[in-house]
Amino acid sequence: MLLEIEAIKLSPDNPFKWASGWNSPIYCDNRKTLSFPEVRNYIKEQFAALVRKKYPQAEVIAGVATGAIAQGALVADFLGLPFVYIRSNPKSHGMENLIEGTIKPGQKVVVIEDLISTGGSSLKAVDALRKAGCEVLGMFAIFSYGFQIAIDNFEKANCEITTLANYHQLIRQAVETGLVGKDEEATLIEWRKSPETWRA
Repeated sequence: MLLEIEAIKLSPDNPFKWASGWNSPIYCDNRKTLSFPEVRNYIKEQFAALVRKKYPQAEVIAGVATGAIAQGALVADFLGLPFVYIRSNPKSHGMENLIEGTIKPGQKVVVIEDLISTGGSSLKAVDALRKAGCEVLGMFAIFSYGFQIAIDNFEKANCEITTLANYHQLIRQAVETGLVGKDEEATLIEWRKSPETWRA
């Protein structure tokens, strides 16, 4: 679905430039899923099913700003649970909130994210919730690149992460559907090994 609606674009021969400065043969913008009701609802239902299965004790759904605010709200509404979202930085005025919404110390929270790269911004949200006295049960994301640094960061933070799709599945799907050929597949696999130095 992500490939079909071009939420994920693959361009091994004409790489994208990420904000980090990395050159990349892949670009992911999961906000596009919100424009397609079938895809949006599928993601919502899969997240809700995971919450019910893995964390039936969840009391609050939290979305990570900005990409996961809408999807998190959809999941919370579907489950009939309260919703909050976590800013990347505190507001510069008013209450200077980092967490928007009402949350109480001791509440059990499931975090929704749209994309996991290194895990840095996602885990900042987890840290903010923990500092507010909440128990973070785990995090769900639409897609992950599966970088080792992210795996290490989540383990270090003692936060379980579950994704609906990952990079290996994506490449397999792209090959099976003829979106990329064997040479392009090799390029995509090579990038994944060392994205920070690939075609530097």
